Amino acid sequence: MSAEQKLSSYSLQTRLLTAVSVLLTIFLGLTGIVLDRAFRSSIEAGVAEQMQAQIYVLLSAVEEDDGTFYFLQDLREPRFTQLNSGLYGLVSNPAAGEVLRTPSALEVDYPDFAELWKDVNRGDFYFSREFAGDGEEYFIAVYGVVWENGTSSYDFAVIESTSTYLAEVNNFRASLWSWLGGVAVLLLVLQVLLLRWGLSPLRRLAIDLKSIENSNSEQLDEDYPKELQAVTQNLNLLIKSERKQQLRYRETLGDLAHSLKTPLAVIGGAVQELSAKPSEQIDEDSIAHVQAVQEQLERMNQIIGYQLQRAVKTNGGSSLARRVELKSCVEKILRALEKVYAAKSMCVTCELEGGIYFLGDERDLMEVLGNVLDNAFKYGSKTIQLTASVRLSPAAQLSIKIEDDGPGIATDHQEFVLQRGARLDTLAQGQGIGLAVVTDIMSSYGGQIAVVDSPLGGACVELVFSNFQSPVHNGGSTS
Repeated sequence: MSAEQKLSSYSLQTRLLTAVSVLLTIFLGLTGIVLDRAFRSSIEAGVAEQMQAQIYVLLSAVEEDDGTFYFLQDLREPRFTQLNSGLYGLVSNPAAGEVLRTPSALEVDYPDFAELWKDVNRGDFYFSREFAGDGEEYFIAVYGVVWENGTSSYDFAVIESTSTYLAEVNNFRASLWSWLGGVAVLLLVLQVLLLRWGLSPLRRLAIDLKSIENSNSEQLDEDYPKELQAVTQNLNLLIKSERKQQLRYRETLGDLAHSLKTPLAVIGGAVQELSAKPSEQIDEDSIAHVQAVQEQLERMNQIIGYQLQRAVKTNGGSSLARRVELKSCVEKILRALEKVYAAKSMCVTCELEGGIYFLGDERDLMEVLGNVLDNAFKYGSKTIQLTASVRLSPAAQLSIKIEDDGPGIATDHQEFVLQRGARLDTLAQGQGIGLAVVTDIMSSYGGQIAVVDSPLGGACVELVFSNFQSPVHNGGSTS
């Protein structure tokens, strides 16, 4: 099965749910990215403002005495006084280099950072994130000032580890994606419920169609959503038209059968009169012809009787709603045919498990199997083999093969005998008799029939049904 066929086999609910899930994933993913970026920008802006305030703390705490800079005892920021606290203050001269650092930075080296703010203009504020030589990331804030004498310029720098910032970002991300995941699950559940509610008219339509198929109702209701009203109206018209066509078919079939009964009765009477004559008045060839005509008349009467029964069946019931066990039907036919052809002592092999049901009229199944098995008995030499198997892929099908070891059917006639309206007078006497009826019945059930050569040496007739039930396939088409 191709990828396109696999996709087309998915239900509408699955397709809509998949589409909504993809859109929801994209939307929530983009939302999470935007919120994460906005949070990081907000945090960084807050860090920049905080570090600028810390620079002002340094400015207020630094004093100069004869060119020597020192801190007042109170820096008003405890982390400036704690060794390796992650917050460091630095005062440098663009020309002379570093002149003062906070106690927290006594063991910290800034060989890389010093180059970053050497070109900072006086009165400008510089803020950045950089990696130090130890591989750790830091925030750097620098403010260029002109000292009180009006000639000396200095850079006041505050350096802070990003560990606290990264911890806040990670906590926010964990919380954010947890909430978004919960929202996604909630929205998916709501979407499933909404889809089930939205698609409920389609499920009700399928139930109503099944009810019509089982003859529990005549037509579809009109209380569907407006999007389905055109569909239901067309389906009702189709159902009405199909019933009219079926009625015309039955009436025509009944008329035809009744019309044929009279001339057949006349022919039958003439044959009986001819048969009643003394044998000395009739030659052997005529006797053989009379027997052949009688045989065919009986066969035609059987067909007409069966078709009359079909024609007078009421319109109210659906034959496809009935279940016929395949094994019991086959056994019934075999018992009858073994008596008819007892003189041939046929060896019949039947590979058929119980629990397989044909969904249709028993008379139709009997007609199909009876015709095919009758031909197998008639033209088989000693062996007949019947095999039934269930195939589940690509579609659920019941295959019934009936094979014999007779002369078979010529390859160029195998398709010809199945054609509706084919003239069988070009074939051997009796060959293909009943296959036209079998083809018609199989077609009415949406089944298939094929004639091929059998490994036994004779013909193999394969009947394929989709309307069946079995232990491995509980259901089937009933069209």
